[in-house]
Amino acid sequence: MKILVLNCGSSSVKYKLFEMDTREVLASGGAEKIGMKGSFLKHIKQNGDKVMLEGEILEQRTAIEYILGVLISQNHGCISALEEINAVGHRVVHGGEEFNQSVLITNEVIGKIEECIDIAPLHNPPNLAGIQSISDLLPDVMQVAVFDTAFHQTMPETAYMYAIPYQLYTKYGIRRYGFHGTSHRYVSRRACEFLNLDYENTKIITVHIGNGASAAAIKNGKSIDTSMGFTPIEGLMMGTRSGDMDLGVVTFLMEKEMIGSQATSTLFNKYSGVLGVSGVSSDMRDVEDAAKEGNQRAQLALDMYNYRIRKYIGAYMATLDGADLVVFTGGVGENSPETREKVCSGFDYAGLLFDSEANANVRGKEKLLSKSESKVKVAVIPTDEEFLIASDTMKIVNDMK
Repeated sequence: MKILVLNCGSSSVKYKLFEMDTREVLASGGAEKIGMKGSFLKHIKQNGDKVMLEGEILEQRTAIEYILGVLISQNHGCISALEEINAVGHRVVHGGEEFNQSVLITNEVIGKIEECIDIAPLHNPPNLAGIQSISDLLPDVMQVAVFDTAFHQTMPETAYMYAIPYQLYTKYGIRRYGFHGTSHRYVSRRACEFLNLDYENTKIITVHIGNGASAAAIKNGKSIDTSMGFTPIEGLMMGTRSGDMDLGVVTFLMEKEMIGSQATSTLFNKYSGVLGVSGVSSDMRDVEDAAKEGNQRAQLALDMYNYRIRKYIGAYMATLDGADLVVFTGGVGENSPETREKVCSGFDYAGLLFDSEANANVRGKEKLLSKSESKVKVAVIPTDEEFLIASDTMKIVNDMK
């Protein structure tokens, strides 16, 4: 079965085409700078060869037309006809309280996704545009929605409710939803497979850290808490997002700087976090290089970044009544031995004995990072959200037959 996975954003459409019988990636890539000058399509063939195709890409539909065209092209394609695509799986950022699992896309499902636009105005519209484009271009192909928020719908009220007037929850749905759910679900289960642990009887803390970052507490296969909230800004310090912060700072700056809600949102989402503190970059590699050269603000940003992760791991150990496993994933989690070691140092009291030698130079591969006698195992597991989306899609499509 061949399944196309689409991740449609406001200015990009990423894709992977899987042959699920062999778990092979036949092609992958993405259209970038949609609606902007200099838009292009980056296509990666099965053998790893990369092709850059420049052209005007004004909207998601145009991007998807280009992607489908490249997949069947004589020079760069991997299938002979679009009819070979058996199903399409979509990453959908927000499913609100309506969806706690992946679903076959119907008109009713589309309507529910549209209802979530108010709480995900930047993400759900392009997700919907991708769904509509496939409906128009491949009308006979079944589509599946896989929601970032679904995995965290198992959180108890005590974890997802905010201490604000209850009627604001009932009126507007203001609560913690959490994001990165597909990644947390994949790496937690994969880590248990990798380490031969029983997923349904294991207490896991997953740490997805990259430009966006979140942590989750997972007990017996279910998310019981997560760091991101009503929006992705809450929780850990990120590349450009502030993470946890006193709400009084928001109103204080709005008054002092005389800025409105949109400018305030941009400040805390686009110009804060590692970038805001370091003044160097939102890319941890650049910040680490600057810190090594003696840049004190860069070092402060790194120290704050690591401290916030340590604090959440400690909190989730309390939430879980102890942890069996800590999993690192995401761009930083998979590729920064320095961050992993800084975060895990000092947890000996909790039974976490980190192995610095095992951790050294580990980048982008599965590895156990704790000592053999450690009561709490630590592992790095590269995330594969696209494969999980494809797997969910295949299961739902097969169940429909």
